[in-house]
Amino acid sequence: MSGGGGGPAAGFSYQKFVHFALEQARLRTTLVPHPSQEKFKSVKANENNTIVNALSFNASRIRLLRSLTIEQKNSVQVLDFAGFSEPEYDLPIFCANAFTSPARSIVVLDLNPLYDTTERKDYREKYYKNLMHLIHKYSELLPWGGKITSESLRFFSPVVVWTIFEPTEANHQVLYSAFMDYYKVWLELVDEAVRETSKEKIDLNREAQHKYLTWRAEKDPGYPLLKKLLGESLAKDLVDEFLFEGVSALGTKSFLDYFPEYTRDDGTVNKKRSMIGKSFETRPWDARGEFVGVAEEG
Repeated sequence: MSGGGGGPAAGFSYQKFVHFALEQARLRTTLVPHPSQEKFKSVKANENNTIVNALSFNASRIRLLRSLTIEQKNSVQVLDFAGFSEPEYDLPIFCANAFTSPARSIVVLDLNPLYDTTERKDYREKYYKNLMHLIHKYSELLPWGGKITSESLRFFSPVVVWTIFEPTEANHQVLYSAFMDYYKVWLELVDEAVRETSKEKIDLNREAQHKYLTWRAEKDPGYPLLKKLLGESLAKDLVDEFLFEGVSALGTKSFLDYFPEYTRDDGTVNKKRSMIGKSFETRPWDARGEFVGVAEEG
């Protein structure tokens, strides 16, 4: 991605993204502080140059809307923002993860599918057929970030932005534009969603969201940084009770219940990043959102 003028984004902050998201949500609904906010809003890092901000809310149709930002002066900037609907809706999960160092920004921005869009064509048609304009707009501005494993793809949608770029002011402005577009689309989906009345389907939605939360809590790539900044105990609580709140409340299945292929001989979880050993060098979906990727070995 082209630098586009202006050197590294001095003073850049992901707080701008959070402020926009909460402002947009408040235009449409009433945000109520989520119980998890009380415990984590005053989290302090053990490094004086680091500021951690944690906010969480719920609202009509929204089970959890939460953000975590980490700001280290002249060093690392992190954004982890997500929105989860109530189980009465099968809505995609809004997901914005960004890690910026002085050298590069690594970004995932997506409307994560609640159900596999490769196996569930009906779900892909329902939500993504009319959203392909998002990735058509940003696929050149925020190009595919290179090899990514099949493991990482399992909860991505056909409109995912996965990109790595030089952290210039111009590039971050493009990212901010993409964040705004994706988030406004998600809020529109929330507004238009039809409440499910079938207990069976609600239970399926709840389990699908729990499966996602269980995966993310186990595989969170930011955990080593959180552990360094907060200590192991608080970092684990932040992951389980804040970032992926619901992993304990929405279901009782464990990570290995959902993903038995990660079971080691001693019954513990295999911590390797990829168990599948395949990777994708280029975007594996076509312009219509159909999966066409050909995986490469390792």
